[in-house]
Amino acid sequence: MSDDEDGYAGEATLTVDGAELTVTVTLRGNFEPVDGRYHWYGRIQPHVALTEKTTGRKATGFLRTPHGSAEGLLSDPDTWGRYRISGTSRPPFEVPVSLADLPAGS
Repeated sequence: MSDDEDGYAGEATLTVDGAELTVTVTLRGNFEPVDGRYHWYGRIQPHVALTEKTTGRKATGFLRTPHGSAEGLLSDPDTWGRYRISGTSRPPFEVPVSLADLPAGS
């Protein structure tokens, strides 16, 4: 992650169409001053059960990490079978709210 982005990489639980799936994600986000909202987005690594559940179509899911949870939109899978997920809400990961919250060396 670059110094101007927030994010999370690791295991998460994705609920889609009533099924809870353990997935691996890489998430990032940033505040957009144009609309005054926080936008988060990322990729879900290939997951057979997710592809079976969504049948390769767009879907809405609920993503939970050890740091939080949020609803997101899943896009069609890319060539490598990864789904993009995005949302404009409180993200499912911690976001520094002050300079004191930034990791050392940032």
